[in-house]
Amino acid sequence: MTARSALRLAFAASGRRSEPRQKNRTLYLRLLTWAFAIFNSVRVVAYLPTILAIYSSGDSSQHSLWTWVTWAGANATMAAWLYEQNGQCANRAIAVSVGNAIMCIGTVALIVAYRI
Repeated sequence: MTARSALRLAFAASGRRSEPRQKNRTLYLRLLTWAFAIFNSVRVVAYLPTILAIYSSGDSSQHSLWTWVTWAGANATMAAWLYEQNGQCANRAIAVSVGNAIMCIGTVALIVAYRI
C-alpha cells in the first residue's frame, strides 16, 4: 500500500473531506442555491404571459384547471416541506416556492372566473 492510498483510507475512515474538496463543495452548494433562487424567481414572472393571455382573450378553455391546481398544490406543499425540513425557518427556496404557489393560485382563480 502506498502512502497516498493509506492517507486516502485514513480520510475515508474519519469521514472528513480534504480541505480543497470541502471548499469546492461549499462553492458548489452556494452556486446551486443561487441558481435555484434565480431560475425559480424568473419562473414566478414567467406565469404573467399566461395570465395576461387568459385575461386578454376572456377565454380559459385552452388551459387545464386540473394542471394548474396540481402545480399550485405542488408548489405550496414544497414550501411547507422545505419550511419543516429547515427547522421551521424561512429561506429563499421557501419564498420562491410560495411565490410560485401564489402565481398558480392566481391563474386558477382567473381560469375559474372565466368559466363561470
